[in-house]
Amino acid sequence: MFYVLQRGLPLLVLAIVATGLSACNEGQTATAPKEERKTVLVGPIHYEADHRQRTLSASIRPRVESDLGFRVAGKLSRRAVDAGQIVKAGDLLALLDETDLHLQVDQAQAEASAARVSMAQATADAERGRELQRAGWTPQSTMDKLRAVEEEARGRLTRAERALELARNGLSYASLRADADGVVTAALAEPGQVLAAGQPAVRIARLDAKEALVALPESLVGDVRSLEAVLTLWTRPDRPYRSVLREISPMADPVTRTYAARFSLPDADDSVALGMSATVTLSKPGEGRIARIPLTALFDQGNGPAVWTVDGSGSLSLKPVRVARYESKEAVIDQGPADGDSIVLLGVQKLDARQRVRAVERPGL
Repeated sequence: MFYVLQRGLPLLVLAIVATGLSACNEGQTATAPKEERKTVLVGPIHYEADHRQRTLSASIRPRVESDLGFRVAGKLSRRAVDAGQIVKAGDLLALLDETDLHLQVDQAQAEASAARVSMAQATADAERGRELQRAGWTPQSTMDKLRAVEEEARGRLTRAERALELARNGLSYASLRADADGVVTAALAEPGQVLAAGQPAVRIARLDAKEALVALPESLVGDVRSLEAVLTLWTRPDRPYRSVLREISPMADPVTRTYAARFSLPDADDSVALGMSATVTLSKPGEGRIARIPLTALFDQGNGPAVWTVDGSGSLSLKPVRVARYESKEAVIDQGPADGDSIVLLGVQKLDARQRVRAVERPGL
């Protein structure tokens, strides 16, 4: 009996193992995972009229910004304004020491007084000579000398009067005043400093005309005059301002290789302050219809650019596109999928037409 049990033991073990494997296979069949789908970001493609746009950073600058200086040399005794101060036409900006200028006026006045006395004496002598000549007592040669002395005295008086006028003008030039309404952008001299004639002392930016300074790339230099320009402030993106190109530099900056362009702002109000950051949008209507897609949506393995489209069931389809132009972050296409088709925006190089994907929608392109 022991022998029989010993011979039947292997059969029993095999039966138990077979039963366990069968149960495992049934469990694995029952819990087999479903088909896994890759998640992709998609967005609808939208065609619109080809309205070319280019945005450039800009800063608000005054059209006229002048360095004002004294018309005479002297020592700066007082500066009446500081940077950032609003001034009106005629306001005092700075003042020179007037001591020497007053002395020059006094000297000119003394010379003018002496010239008047000489002129009066020469005129009286000439008049007496003419009376004596009429009586027959004065020869013609004497009269000629008297007339020459009178003319010389008259010229000396004229010269003295002009010197007095210049001295008074020089005294008035000791007061530096604003020639127009504006804002002080820089104070270039301090009290006690000795200034030469014409040396800048105060910088004034006029507020009557404001402009946008833009660094224009080389690709836009030829077409910028035909483009429509609109400016928006970074602080007020909802308020556009009409812009008109006023001037463009004839030479490119040697470092940035851009051209400095100035756009006038005829509708600028008080909210447009000097130094503000802004954006200038240059646009030009074009022909045909185009769609803008991210550069990451393009797929090209040597057969031309294409995009992956996704239908409602998650199936992929590769459709060729024709790229009209490339921009900084987008590709502009004029042929491709139909309007409203969903295209894959990211990870296009990892997809295959045999795959099914789970689409996650993003707002329109």
